[in-house]
Amino acid sequence: MKDKILKILNKAIKSLNLEKILIQDFEINTPPQKEFGHYSTNIAFKLTKILKKEPKLIALELKEKILNCAPKDFFQKIEIAEPGFLNFWISQKAILKEINKFFTSGQPKIKKPQKPIIFEYSDPNIAKKMHVGHLRGTIIGDALANIYEFLGYKVIRWNYLGDWGTQFGHLISAYKLWGKKSEIEKDPINTMLKLYVRFHKEMKLKPELKKLGQKEFKKLEFGDKENRALWSWFKKESLIEFKKIYKLLDVKFDIWIGESFYEKDVPLVIKKLIKKGIVRKSEGALIVPLDQFNLPPALILKSDEASLYLTRDIANLIYRVKKFKPLKIIYIVGNEQSLHFNQLFAIAQLLGFNPQKFLHIKYGLVLGENKKKLKTREGEFVTLEEVLEKAIKLAYKIVSKNKNLSSKEKEKIAQIVGIGALKYNDLKEHRHNDIVFNWSKMLDLKGQSAPYIQYTYIRLKSILKKSKNKDLNQNKLMFLENEFEKDLALKILEFWDVLNLSAQNYLTSYLANYLYELAFLVNRFYENVPVLKEKNEKIKASRIILIKNTAEILKQGLNLLGIKTPPKM
Repeated sequence: MKDKILKILNKAIKSLNLEKILIQDFEINTPPQKEFGHYSTNIAFKLTKILKKEPKLIALELKEKILNCAPKDFFQKIEIAEPGFLNFWISQKAILKEINKFFTSGQPKIKKPQKPIIFEYSDPNIAKKMHVGHLRGTIIGDALANIYEFLGYKVIRWNYLGDWGTQFGHLISAYKLWGKKSEIEKDPINTMLKLYVRFHKEMKLKPELKKLGQKEFKKLEFGDKENRALWSWFKKESLIEFKKIYKLLDVKFDIWIGESFYEKDVPLVIKKLIKKGIVRKSEGALIVPLDQFNLPPALILKSDEASLYLTRDIANLIYRVKKFKPLKIIYIVGNEQSLHFNQLFAIAQLLGFNPQKFLHIKYGLVLGENKKKLKTREGEFVTLEEVLEKAIKLAYKIVSKNKNLSSKEKEKIAQIVGIGALKYNDLKEHRHNDIVFNWSKMLDLKGQSAPYIQYTYIRLKSILKKSKNKDLNQNKLMFLENEFEKDLALKILEFWDVLNLSAQNYLTSYLANYLYELAFLVNRFYENVPVLKEKNEKIKASRIILIKNTAEILKQGLNLLGIKTPPKM
């Protein structure tokens, strides 16, 4: 519907001989209050400087032009609101025409590029527990990849594992000093983490351990068989645990290539950078000066010739561009890594790559209910496993109120509801914002939450089951009798706009908030308008079709956010 209005507005602008004004120069919005219409635009304000008139006078002039350019009976009315907004009410005839087109045609056919988009997200470190900080990147990345794929783009989901670096020299040293094979086999990640933490504590008392860690990592880099075998074992055990978490989150990846894959490419990368003349020596190390980008110099090779995370990221970028020729590479990583990516993209530009191809999609922190970093009493990060278990446990208490469910059903539904609540709590917020874990709000069946939307979906499916209406197969609306139906139909028509907005801005909040608004409107519609009790069969059929399509959008939308819909609740 917004596209229709945009086309009408552009025709009106052309009739004023103002072809230079582009679509993106003005906005079409859905007003928060009904008295301001179905849609509103600020176009008059954008034309003020050009026409040298007050917005209200421009709006008056445009109103007549718009009515002349619009199809017959498209607008019910157009009003001008101070100080110059144009407010539109769409006619019942136009809404019916557009909603039926939506029901029959599905996704708008837009030619998508054949080149893939690489989404890099999650990126846990080997030999360490995934903590709550990994939650945001994992679910934001998964949802954005889902949305882009649904819109017709080729997508590559990439988990860039932290499986290389000096920390492995420390871990290998710790294992050789104090480790036992049987203990790691019994409890791999916790044992490796304890060894790593012990090494760092001991290092404060015995500084010589730092050199030992560097020595062991260098041996690993240069192919020492014992160190390579230990490293492979640590990685294998870590991946088993990671995959359990991803299975619980219902998150999948196409590629699991981490940092270690590129250590063989580091010498070639260094040569490439030297050949380009963009590196210089500094105290025995190699750096890339980035003054022209107003950035500090980037360290790419230590004085002991050990590579760094940034060096391997340069190798990774070169590899991806060469092998996949992607449309874009999108890195979904927290705000704290901004400098790293600014340096990486600056170096890519110095190497001749188009910087527009690379994007760092930032996100804020995860906070507890006290609005401080979510940590344990010992000051450690809360593990992701603990958070997921708590969400499922709290959801189980809610689900258990339904006495008609078996224990097995309760467990399965609690997992869907709990994980869904956790995801939605994050995805409904602007990713730049920090998110707060308020468990009661997260699981509120009456508030803005995943359980509210999931319950609405179940309620709609129950109505459809009771209706047994044969006309459902026709999927064509014949009537929109009142404002409740019109509001719901117009909200359904926003679906593709919302998906495109989410994709263009890399913001899941557009879709998450839309689903809540849709659920709210369909509940309001059902509570105010007779559906199953409607005596006129044709009107009843139209209302059932509205419910059917709303249910489908709720399920599809939740699915794109990585949230399942339970069969019961």
